[in-house]
Amino acid sequence: MSWGTVAGSTSVDGEIRWNRRKTPPGRRLEDQVVVVTGASRGFGRLIALAAAEEGADLVITYVKNEQKAQDVATAIRQMGRRCEVSQADIASLADVTRLADETWRAYGRCDVLINNAGETAASKMSWRDLQESVIDHILDMDIKGTMFCTHVFGERMLDRQKAGNIVNIGSNVIATGSPRAPEYAAAKYGILGITKSYALAFSPYVRVNFAAPGYMDTESLNERKDWTPARRKFVVDNTPLKSIGDPANLVPVVLFLASEDSLHMTGNTVTCDGGFSMPGA
Repeated sequence: MSWGTVAGSTSVDGEIRWNRRKTPPGRRLEDQVVVVTGASRGFGRLIALAAAEEGADLVITYVKNEQKAQDVATAIRQMGRRCEVSQADIASLADVTRLADETWRAYGRCDVLINNAGETAASKMSWRDLQESVIDHILDMDIKGTMFCTHVFGERMLDRQKAGNIVNIGSNVIATGSPRAPEYAAAKYGILGITKSYALAFSPYVRVNFAAPGYMDTESLNERKDWTPARRKFVVDNTPLKSIGDPANLVPVVLFLASEDSLHMTGNTVTCDGGFSMPGA
């Protein structure tokens, strides 16, 4: 791959014609450098491990639990892939800039950024509980954090490589809203705005897309006080596929967006919620 141009692209009279890289089956990210934020547990851990299985070398971040992040890195290295571990608070522009510096110093490039780190406001049970500190934390993580990462990494992808791919992890609350935590829905809708804006700003060389999971059978969801058997039944009854999503259900969606399988997509949203937020048109 030549890093002065997009892989497999030609320009004819100003029109770019795209061709996918040839990769072995099951190795869609072969020798790609993938950064996954918040990869010490949960979605991020699963995404990072799956990217390594697809042939990627990784940079993974954590905020507090270094040991869990190192455990993920060890598993990746046992697959024969490289993995760097970095402590980073994505709500800090200085931390994000340092993370990018470390990535380029280690690998000389970044092919894919997966903005997984974020806040779910799991401790909030009702819209009536209005706390400025909670709002600030959610907006810092989801809006500032996602924007800092998208901006800093995307700018380098565009200016230094003329190639790159960014996947932002959001939520189906962009369609359903959240009476439990309106600030959570507002933050995820903000990520959608960031996605579309930078998809235009970085075009045609860097793609930016949005993955929107719904209710997922995670530890944090099951520990929520409002996640009662009756609430779970309501969600299942109103989900066309009649199930709560497994976190592993999201991984193939993210890999699709992270790979050249989605070569002709940017500024798009892919929802993974069993049809719970199925649009009317």
